[in-house]
Amino acid sequence: MALSERAVTKKKDHCLILSGAFKDAYPEELLSALLKATLAANPNLDPAKIDDVAVGSVLQGLGGAKAGRMAQLHAGFHPTTSFCTVNRQCSSGLATITMVANSIATGAIDVAVGAGMESMTRNYGSKAIPTVRWPELRDSDNRDARDCIMPMGMTSENVAKRYGISRDDQDAFAANCHVKASKAQKDGSFDDEIVPVTTTWLDPGAPEQPGKVIKVDRDDGIRHNASLEGMRKLKPAFKEDGSLTVQRQLC
Repeated sequence: MALSERAVTKKKDHCLILSGAFKDAYPEELLSALLKATLAANPNLDPAKIDDVAVGSVLQGLGGAKAGRMAQLHAGFHPTTSFCTVNRQCSSGLATITMVANSIATGAIDVAVGAGMESMTRNYGSKAIPTVRWPELRDSDNRDARDCIMPMGMTSENVAKRYGISRDDQDAFAANCHVKASKAQKDGSFDDEIVPVTTTWLDPGAPEQPGKVIKVDRDDGIRHNASLEGMRKLKPAFKEDGSLTVQRQLC
């Protein structure tokens, strides 16, 4: 059977800001909720028939392989379903979808899940940019090798400069993104794809208090009052004379 004839189920967790509702959640916690929802959306599918689960993961310890496998089994998948993680940086989740789709198309497997999990709040810092490196690499004559640890904010600045993308153009694009995202959320355009997640949130102002159980059912990084004028007032985030702002990075 051609891949185009096969059923596809789309489910996603939420994209939340650094101090948002998922600040205390574990990436494997979010993955488990997503995998459970995937099984629930396909009640006639025997979990034992799922051949493979591939998950994009960049920052987790051990590449997310151990915690991800545990989340897979905790979600109700059969132990015979294989599991792997893929690290292709920002496109890791997309890479897993491509990988399992190609495996299905070639007939290697019949049923698979391609997903991604990440928590920038828990796992950024030294896990994103290595602080201890082989000295020969650190001082390499190859500029491309040295640039591999350049923060993505500076990469964005360089791309904007190289291709002549002005601050005004970036602000206009960002404002339009937030306007469209706000409308989509209010209209419920993606409600069928979004998985509500119950998690525990800790009040940073009262660390001695027990966590509060909350239900998260929407992204919280959308600026519902976004405007071009407002975007123009934001300060550059990565270099003093730069053009990239934090709110634009959410687009």
